[in-house]
Amino acid sequence: MSGHSSEKPRVLLLLPTRTYRATDFLDAALKLNVEVVVASEEPATTADLSPRDTLVLDFRNPTVATQTIAEFAETNPIAAIIGVDDDTTMLATTASAALGLPHNPVSSAKATRDKYLLRQTLEKNGVPVPNYRRFSIQGNAEEISTQINYPCVIKPLSLSASRGVIRADNPTEFTVAFHRITALLNKVNGARDTDTDNDSFQYLLVEDYIPGIEIALEGILINGELKTLALFDKPDPLEGPFFEETLYITPSRLPKEIQDQLHIASAEAADALGLRHGPVHAELRYNKKGAHLIEIAARTIGGLCSRTLRFGTGMSLEELVIRHAIGQPIETFSREKQAAGVMMIPVPKAGILGEVRGGKKARNVNGIEEVNITIPVGGEVVPLPEGDKYLGFIFARAETPETVEVALREAHGLMEFVIL
Repeated sequence: MSGHSSEKPRVLLLLPTRTYRATDFLDAALKLNVEVVVASEEPATTADLSPRDTLVLDFRNPTVATQTIAEFAETNPIAAIIGVDDDTTMLATTASAALGLPHNPVSSAKATRDKYLLRQTLEKNGVPVPNYRRFSIQGNAEEISTQINYPCVIKPLSLSASRGVIRADNPTEFTVAFHRITALLNKVNGARDTDTDNDSFQYLLVEDYIPGIEIALEGILINGELKTLALFDKPDPLEGPFFEETLYITPSRLPKEIQDQLHIASAEAADALGLRHGPVHAELRYNKKGAHLIEIAARTIGGLCSRTLRFGTGMSLEELVIRHAIGQPIETFSREKQAAGVMMIPVPKAGILGEVRGGKKARNVNGIEEVNITIPVGGEVVPLPEGDKYLGFIFARAETPETVEVALREAHGLMEFVIL
């Protein structure tokens, strides 16, 4: 890092104001002794960041934001740019390209941010995909409902965490779901406070429903080669009409040959999309016909779920990602021996969170490491498919995945959420 007095590599973290990920990434950077610049849409309020450590960027306008980053980097050399979630993937890619840093092709990042483009790109490159079609939200739902196969899944093109995703088994259910998702997209787009025309809020994707168990894969790409860091089982069936994820447990209890198929399906999808560098998070289904990719994103796992993962002698996922981004050697990609899991606490109904009961009892359950309520008392709670926040996260570690699952269910069962 010539011309940089402290000789520490400088990392630019793109941290949206609303992200859950800030603390874990900042802690990892501190542990690795790298210099951190935090970029957000609003001036940073983190007490320990001096003004020179922050940038204010419009994440929705990558062209202007990339220019701002390039100007900053002229006097403050940057070793790596890390986008921590979906909202920052595109900017991390375009800004890395502008600065000549390792990055995925911009077209690849774009395909992971648009579910229709994702399906098109995979199909064009020989990866099997379900039957899919894109429809304008201005279309006639009743008419469209007669043109498709059932059961189907209707989903927005760019929202994440199952938001706006609905299964329909017949034309009546399809019509209701179509109008419901259209209302959500209009609301989200109206709240975006941006002049940029965004196609992804004008269309819906309709595709055949893929039955089977669902699994999440956490990986990292090194020169185009996918290393699987963890496979998460999702023990609760996700069959619709909404797809609310609750339990993620690792290591997977699936037979090795199935785990290998899940890895291969994810690697083939990443390759077909042209992804080459950095973290990937994939969602897959497995049934008697094999492994089927549902989604793949060029980022780490969402929410606080990464806290389930430790590598080697205790390295966090965020440390691993930063090390890889700045070109530091990573001694091991092996997850710790213990099993671990997280429950994303579902929202039972809409309203205002009045009180959380039983938290202490839940924390005392054997194997429970942390109970983290992320919506404050007095805060609004909205269930899926409209909602975009869980009530919180419960974390457990134990010798076996079975024990972890039992602990998480017991802890959740001891809690009561009073919603007014």
